[in-house]
Amino acid sequence: MTKLQLRRRVLLAATPALIASPAIVRAQGSKPEKSKVSLAVGGKSALYYLSLTIAEKKGFFKDAGLEMEISDFPGGTKSLEALMGGSVDVVAGAYEHTLRMQQRGQAIKGFALIGRGMQIAIAMRSDLADKVKSGADIKGMKMGISAPGSSTHMLLMTWAAKGGLKATDFSVVGLGAGASVVAAIENKSVDGISQTDPAVRILQDKGEIKVALDTRTMKGNQDFFGGAFPAACLYAQPSLMSKTPNTAQALATAIVRADEWLQTAKPSEVADTVPPAYLLGDRATYEKSFEGMRDCVSPDGTMPAGAQETCFKFLVEGDPKFAADKGKIKIDDTWTNEFALKAKKHA
Repeated sequence: MTKLQLRRRVLLAATPALIASPAIVRAQGSKPEKSKVSLAVGGKSALYYLSLTIAEKKGFFKDAGLEMEISDFPGGTKSLEALMGGSVDVVAGAYEHTLRMQQRGQAIKGFALIGRGMQIAIAMRSDLADKVKSGADIKGMKMGISAPGSSTHMLLMTWAAKGGLKATDFSVVGLGAGASVVAAIENKSVDGISQTDPAVRILQDKGEIKVALDTRTMKGNQDFFGGAFPAACLYAQPSLMSKTPNTAQALATAIVRADEWLQTAKPSEVADTVPPAYLLGDRATYEKSFEGMRDCVSPDGTMPAGAQETCFKFLVEGDPKFAADKGKIKIDDTWTNEFALKAKKHA
């Protein structure tokens, strides 16, 4: 064998390892303009934001060349406020916020999808459940949501509106997510909840609640919305994408890797990866919750066809003020698939 043939054989043998190396993946792209990125999220322990936690704990952000500072707020509206106030670079939050901000004349754009189904359930305390057959029956009741203006709030508003109720016909209280939700039902400080897993699943398995509306599966989304519903995503002011595109790409790549990892991960692997506190003291129920909502995780970070319009219709139906301003909204300006599509190739 000649020296040239030997060299070729060595290079060919090394090729798979080079392709698999995160360092090589970074070298193939461009270095992020911002190596340190601040991100806000509201209720990070919820399965609604699972891809974010996976990207963090599995080192996908680090592989993309990013050092993340993640701030966890009680609800998505607080995360949005942090972005608009300039204290964070990007938000992991509900896609609907991009539409709401455009209603107010503020440009916000999403670029990496975490959930393609809403993943929220409305449930009543078991001792009251027989009295509630539809949204019309919560009149005068107190409902626990994550935070005012959040997706949990909007689903509740839309459900109640379909039953002929106004926002003033019932009251809401912000509970955040996780253990505080479980406690609120157990001590009967709320009559029902509009919340996410694993809290809903834990209360359900304990017999503390009965679910009245469920969007924690794609079937549930199909039944209520008529198709996919864009839920959690990464969104930011357009300048992040136009002035620091490599940073936006690195963020999207990390989330897409997490989305893809979750498609085949065993529930036990997910439970091993998230912080122990996220299990709320019940690992088996957490694993069951993940398996139940897995199909709502975006498979590739991109926006499904027609999903933006579904979200727009949802806001029009549940919020009279948004409905009055619907002519102001340019849906196409609230999302780009550019970064997720590129991330898919690298992930």
